[in-house]
Amino acid sequence: MTIPNMKRSKAKQIPAEQFDKKFDSGRSVAEHLDLSGIRRPVFEQKRVNVDFPVWMIDSLDREARRVGVPRQALIKLWIAERLEKAHAKGRQKRSAG
Repeated sequence: MTIPNMKRSKAKQIPAEQFDKKFDSGRSVAEHLDLSGIRRPVFEQKRVNVDFPVWMIDSLDREARRVGVPRQALIKLWIAERLEKAHAKGRQKRSAG
C-alpha cells in the first residue's frame, strides 16, 4: 500500500545487526537514519513581546554594547542564568527536604 503525498525516506536500510556492527566499529551510520522529522523541542522558539521602560532599554543597550552582543542575546543570557539559578535552588530544597 502506498500513501500519496508522503515523502519517502532517503535513508539506506540495512539489517539491525549490520547497523550495530557499523556503529560499534565507529563508522558513520548517518546514511541509514531518517532525520527528516527530527525535532529539538528544547530549542524550539516562540516569539514573545515584552514591554520595558525606556530607562531599562537604555541600560540594556549600554550593557549589550559593553559586552559586544545584541540586546536580545543579552536578555536571553540573563534570563537563562536566572532560570538555571532558580532550578538549582529548587533542586537543593528538594534534596534537603
